[in-house]
Amino acid sequence: MARPPRFDTGQLLDAAVLLGAAGGPADVTMTAVAQAVGAPSGSVYHRFPGRSALLAEVWLRSVERFQDGYFAALGSDPDPRLAARAAARHVVSWSRAHPQEASLLLYGAEEFGRADWSEEHKERADLGNQRVFGSLATLAEALGAAGPQDRDRVTLALIDLPLSVVRRHLRAGRPLPPYAEDLAEESSATLLAHTRTA
Repeated sequence: MARPPRFDTGQLLDAAVLLGAAGGPADVTMTAVAQAVGAPSGSVYHRFPGRSALLAEVWLRSVERFQDGYFAALGSDPDPRLAARAAARHVVSWSRAHPQEASLLLYGAEEFGRADWSEEHKERADLGNQRVFGSLATLAEALGAAGPQDRDRVTLALIDLPLSVVRRHLRAGRPLPPYAEDLAEESSATLLAHTRTA
């Protein structure tokens, strides 16, 4: 009977998250991940055919975990303004609960070598992005966003503003302040107040 592997994919990706959060994508190498968990390099190559696959998986796992909660927040209330508030808060609350993954995601897919990802990994990333922007478009329509300026306002309110609350603290290595969720929600709500309700 074969022995179960000592190091599973989740452990290796967890180590890669910590490396990426601390030092950026350049620090996420096959050797560094192996050393971080005390595994032989062959254990990493057994699960990831190369560094580009490792980078893709660590970034995609993190962003997909974030997106699951974000979609739930966007659908959390039939009132689009309340759903928007919940989504703005989620960006901050998820980042508070998962600071290493949030720090890693501040780099973006391109910095994690998207150009060298497999077609399957690129498709996963594109599908996630399409879901996000599709959900935002649906919410924008429910809010009565009639033109490009109103649609940009929704994106600013639900993505850019909450991320700016998070980014400044994470990049400085500081914990998020206790009022960060409130600040993101209030800022987003103020901006969306200029969008007429359908």
